[in-house]
Amino acid sequence: MPRHLPLACLLALGAAWPAVGIAATPEEVAAQALREAPVWDGHNDVPEQLRERRKDMLEGFDFADTMNTADAGEGLGPMQTDIKRLRAGKVGAQFWSVYVSATLDGPHAVQATLEQIDVMKRIIADNPDTLQLVTSAADAEKAMKSGRIASLLGMEGGHSIGSSLGVLRQMYELGARYLTLTHFKNLPWADSATDAPEHGGLTDFGRDVVREMQRIGMLVDLSHVSAATMNDALDVARAPVIFSHSGAFAVDGHPRNVPDAVLDRLKVNGGIVMVNFYPTYVSEALRQWGANRKGEQARLATLHPDAPQVAEQGMTQWEQANPKPVATLSQIADHVDNVVKRIGAEHVGLGGDFDGGSVGVEGMPDVSAYPALFTELARRGYSKEQLKMIASGNIMRVLKAAEAYAKAHVDDPAIESPTTF
Repeated sequence: MPRHLPLACLLALGAAWPAVGIAATPEEVAAQALREAPVWDGHNDVPEQLRERRKDMLEGFDFADTMNTADAGEGLGPMQTDIKRLRAGKVGAQFWSVYVSATLDGPHAVQATLEQIDVMKRIIADNPDTLQLVTSAADAEKAMKSGRIASLLGMEGGHSIGSSLGVLRQMYELGARYLTLTHFKNLPWADSATDAPEHGGLTDFGRDVVREMQRIGMLVDLSHVSAATMNDALDVARAPVIFSHSGAFAVDGHPRNVPDAVLDRLKVNGGIVMVNFYPTYVSEALRQWGANRKGEQARLATLHPDAPQVAEQGMTQWEQANPKPVATLSQIADHVDNVVKRIGAEHVGLGGDFDGGSVGVEGMPDVSAYPALFTELARRGYSKEQLKMIASGNIMRVLKAAEAYAKAHVDDPAIESPTTF
């Protein structure tokens, strides 16, 4: 090498020479992971927002940017999801929840679910450069590689099938790729996590629902179900199951979260917990605060039945003395940590529940914030490969396994159940 190189040459050589011994920052690790494996989120309630805000009327609706969707008359803020923020959040695939109220009776629940499938399909069709409807793992891979957001449909609550295996199969034909067995109320065939136990888990028909879902390749989603229902479903399951939007019970003791004993069984099953961002399920302090607040309201109402203004003043004083805790991004990472330490990084994903209740988490305002969470996980020592599994690798594996099971049982006869009317 010449002894006297011009300064410009030396600078050029230095820029080209790889840095030695310089560790990547958490931000860099997270960014690289999300470039190689974009987020595949397990649960987003955009269809619910379209129903509540617009009665599923899409004329004039622009999904490119929904920051102007606040409806002061209804007390609603802007939606948390749009194409602009999905791109900023590095979202490459999304399960869109075709949720309908668990208070609807069977026929109305089925109709409303069909309407929700229709409205989400129309949103996807209206944005062909960005969104692509997919119904398989292979199609999801192709969509993500093409730069589109792979869009899958998931039914939230078994009331959506009207206690009919025939309806279940037809929902699959329409594109639904998971069914959350219950929502917040019990069904005639399954107990919910947030209702008084009625069946002790799944009934015989409920077990047949799980069997038939796996026969046709639909993911069994155990979010919202009681611990007994979780265990009954795992007794029956022969392919991996999912929790599309749940946390770790050991971190926050809400019954919507997954107990350690069930996590242990999930590892054997090969399934996945997609960690939820709903504040009360994230923060134990917030959950306790909410319970204490309800208790104080009941106490004051009992003490002052003839003077509601006195009870109201008492609640104001209580809230001033007991500030409401705030759930945080760091606590979401705590849930990820708990599941990883218990059963491994290959059994974790993310199910944000945006536009369905995940409002008010510090650091996670909307779908644009996923990179901040991955940066926090990288800061805690997660490798790029672990982050890629959490982002989308794990749910891709689970969906492929469910499809492989269905393919192996394609010649099995459909499970039949008699009509009820």
